[in-house]
Amino acid sequence: MEKTPGNRVNLAEEAKTKNKILLIGVPAAFSGSCSATHVPSYLHHPKLKEFDMVAVVAVNDVFVMKAWGETLDPAGTLGIRFLADPTAAFTKALDLTFDGSALFGGDRSKRYAIIVENGKVKSVHVEPDNTGTNVSMADKVLGPAGGSAAQGVDRNA
Repeated sequence: MEKTPGNRVNLAEEAKTKNKILLIGVPAAFSGSCSATHVPSYLHHPKLKEFDMVAVVAVNDVFVMKAWGETLDPAGTLGIRFLADPTAAFTKALDLTFDGSALFGGDRSKRYAIIVENGKVKSVHVEPDNTGTNVSMADKVLGPAGGSAAQGVDRNA
């Protein structure tokens, strides 16, 4: 969902009409690493303009994701979409959930970044400990701001 409960997003359909998509998965909106480190690493990365769609996905409700997007991009000019996966259905379909009950109250998304080109997954970068920031940061996924993109990391690593 995006912005309101009635605005459902079908990422499979989006992939049919977009040449290049970047999906950034986070364990929780407004959490420390997600808000201060992970998502901000992408916000002004020059290679974002290469993507037809950039979306941050979290197992949160649509109202939380809307508010978080407004916090990280107050002017709404960066073109990054903040998508809610409140039941974790999308995250479960990707097999990227982990039991976050102790900290978040239930199933959550592992931290990841996925690049989709022409409807096919090109690279997957999943944090091996679920929540760290070692392989899914913008410089690891897109390459340094002035350099070439990094290669994909096996999500089972």
